[in-house]
Amino acid sequence: MSGTIHGKCHCGAVQFEVALSDGIETARRCTCSLCARRGAVAVSAPLGAITYLTGEDKLTLYQFGTMTAEHYFCSACGIYTHHRRRSNPNEIGVNLACLDGQSPFLPEVLVNDGVNHPTDTGQSRLAGRLLFIPAEDKA
Repeated sequence: MSGTIHGKCHCGAVQFEVALSDGIETARRCTCSLCARRGAVAVSAPLGAITYLTGEDKLTLYQFGTMTAEHYFCSACGIYTHHRRRSNPNEIGVNLACLDGQSPFLPEVLVNDGVNHPTDTGQSRLAGRLLFIPAEDKA
């Protein structure tokens, strides 16, 4: 996947285009308290690479802890669309499931240690890998 890709929340109130840094190669999850509950797979994009087509005014900001990361959700349907990263404020993480033609059900997704955040510890650590193994077709 290269170039700009269209994305939207579940209800379509928030629609955007984004140019990803390296397609889905940057797909990841995180173990911090919010990401663990949210369960989304995020892919990376430079901070200025997102353009809102509709619904920017429908986005709700959520912050916690150090108040550095900025997590955005659609105020109508509640879907997380993207966040400005704490570990790199010049980068955003985009919810892969919001991007047209993409699925968060990748064969393998790296899971970063967000409990021991790299901004606090000085190093990025891998917490594990999340595997998706499709069920065999019973048809």
